[in-house]
Amino acid sequence: MTDECTLMVETELPIMMTVADATPVTKGSWLIIANPMTMTVHAANDESYCGGIAAEEKIANDGKTKVAVYQGGIFRMTGSAAITTGETLALSGTAQRVKKTDATCFGMKTVGMAFTDCGGAGETFIGKLQLGVGLNA
Repeated sequence: MTDECTLMVETELPIMMTVADATPVTKGSWLIIANPMTMTVHAANDESYCGGIAAEEKIANDGKTKVAVYQGGIFRMTGSAAITTGETLALSGTAQRVKKTDATCFGMKTVGMAFTDCGGAGETFIGKLQLGVGLNA
């Protein structure tokens, strides 16, 4: 997989969440949350409800049904378009990338904020993972 997030500063400990045994998860991948506390890997799911970032690797069909997930921290992320420092972020329609939020982003569709600028699609930048940061914006 490409465009995984890289942990820069651990501000919170990861928590264990459910994942299907058959699901492979790459460390640093964006995860989408579903009921009950179940994670899937972000593909082309524009503005999905984010569950966090995988803190560990999980191999498909390894018998594990739990994976450690960060829901806070400072990460190197990959943008899907230009992003300016201070803008809030959402999962984009491009797998494993984020974009700046728009009027349709609310709740856990907002995933954090940019700490540095992102010049365009495929470029990395530093961002803060903070689910729901744009709740009252």
